[in-house]
Amino acid sequence: MTVWRNALRAGVVLACLSVVGLAAPVPASAAAGFATELNGLPDEFSAGDQVSTLSAVVSRNDGGRCVKVRWSMVLSVRGLRLDQVKVDRVEDSGSFPLQIQTEGDIARLTDRQLDPGTLCPDRTVTARYRVAFAEDVNRGRVTLAAEAYDANLRLLARQSATRNVVGLLAGEASATPEPSGSAVAVDPTEPVNASAEATEEAVAEVQPAAGRPVAGATGGGFGLVQAAFLLGGLLLFLGAGLLLRLRQLTRAARGGEADLGGPAYERARRTGRWAASRR
Repeated sequence: MTVWRNALRAGVVLACLSVVGLAAPVPASAAAGFATELNGLPDEFSAGDQVSTLSAVVSRNDGGRCVKVRWSMVLSVRGLRLDQVKVDRVEDSGSFPLQIQTEGDIARLTDRQLDPGTLCPDRTVTARYRVAFAEDVNRGRVTLAAEAYDANLRLLARQSATRNVVGLLAGEASATPEPSGSAVAVDPTEPVNASAEATEEAVAEVQPAAGRPVAGATGGGFGLVQAAFLLGGLLLFLGAGLLLRLRQLTRAARGGEADLGGPAYERARRTGRWAASRR
């Protein structure tokens, strides 16, 4: 009985540890033989009606087979809000459908479909983005990170860049001196309203660079995340079954002792006394 109990307890512990291991995030690392570049970045972004067109280019030089690419742009802001940024993913046919995720002052903008191009050795695949900032932006900083994934959401390559964002109000404030003769300074670390939520039309949003596009961006299919959850559910079911079996064995053992009138040494004593009296 003791051996069975220890085995059941060990099984429950292993099942719980397996579920915890599946739930822990695994940091993504770029694949070898791929490289990504960000082109068209200005020295600084200007708020208002000015729209900047950027391009992310991924290349392959390892001589492998051709692969399809899914782009994901990660955007983080400081000194401004996400709803003050507008990012549009464009192709020759027009706007490209996106899936948007946000967390605090970080957003992820992932293509819902694979890029029309195909990445082959010594060839490139390009994604274009139009970036603009609202007129009420004063001063801040923005970081853009272009990530190229294959059809199975394996990270191929990543490139990031940080630029200042300067608004019209900041220029007017710097040109107007205070009575003391010093220019008006704007703190670029102004607190960000983390509760502000951007709409798909108004904001390009991305999650932290260490994260990955959600499985829903693949447009269907059974991915690694679904398999992990399924395995975790099976392990939890196994653990619950083992606990129920342990409870049944414990009840059966207690019931057996009660039917025989107590522990074994008590039964032996009583049996000895009855045998002596019968003689």
